[in-house]
Formats: sequence, structure tokens, C-alpha cells
Amino acid sequence: MKHVLSALVMNQPGVLAHISGMLASRAYNIESLAVGATENPELSRITFVVNEDEKKLDQVRKQLAKIVTVVRVQDFSGSDYVERDLMLMKVSTENGRRGEIRELVDIFRGRIVDVGASHVMIEISGRETKIDAFIDRMREFGILEMVRTGRIAMMRDRTITEESGADTSCEATTTSKS
Repeated sequence: MKHVLSALVMNQPGVLAHISGMLASRAYNIESLAVGATENPELSRITFVVNEDEKKLDQVRKQLAKIVTVVRVQDFSGSDYVERDLMLMKVSTENGRRGEIRELVDIFRGRIVDVGASHVMIEISGRETKIDAFIDRMREFGILEMVRTGRIAMMRDRTITEESGADTSCEATTTSKS
């Protein structure tokens, strides 16, 4: 089963390498990975998707919590959260079907961000299933190039989650990591 995990980490060189190395050394496959700044310049957030059973997932969370630079680990499974992927795609317009492409872009709530003589570049964000459906629709036009970000996620209302007991985050402390 796929699980979306988020690790709030200290913004220091080598943190991503340390975490991805730890996961790789224990044979956990990362299906999606996104790293970015937070509202605090001293912290970054790493969001990743792993496809593991509940027992292995618990081990992933415990191993992450042991890393000194990890402040908190959060598992979004079973919680109310918003997730998004971002994709840029170049699609051929050589067959004179630019209007059809534009219509599909609008239906999927994407944007055309660049126009060339024989292609358009499209930006689209949303859930993984939406992105996958859009890719399937664009194949007939001729996908020239495509790039996707890793998934990002955020809880909808943390206070509701904590009160219901569904919060599966692990606060990392320096005493537990020594």
C-alpha cells in the first residue's frame, strides 16, 4: 500500500542524502520525493511516497525518527490531507489540433505556459490520478517531453486530526537520538 510520509528536517547540507541512503540501505523504495523550504528558514520538508506494508512502514517511521537532523515524521495515511503533483509537458501541435489540446488543458484546469511553432508547454497540478489521466489523454497528440515533481502533502486541519487520535507523527528529540 502506498503511504505519503513527511519529514520536517533541519536545513543542513547532506540531510537528504542521509535520509535517502538510510531508506535505500534497508531496501525501502521511494516512489516519489519532493524537498522544499518551509515557513521557517532553518527547516525543510521532505515528502515522499513509499509502497510498503504496515509493519515495514512502522520501521521506516522509527528509522527516520532516529536521525538527528529529523525534527518530526508524519504519516498521512488514514488522515484528511491535500496532496498535489506538478507536471510540465510539451505536446506536439503539428497536426493542427491546438484547439483540442487547449480545450483539454482547460477541462483539466491546467495552463499553457509556452507556445512554440510546433508545440505547446502545459503546466498542470493535482492529485496523481488527475495527472495520470491527463497524460493518457495527451498521448494521442504526441508527448514530446515531460517532467513531474514528487508529491507534496499537507494536513487539512491538524487540530481535528490530533483530537481524533489519527495523528501518526513522531516528534524527534535529541535525547532519543543519542
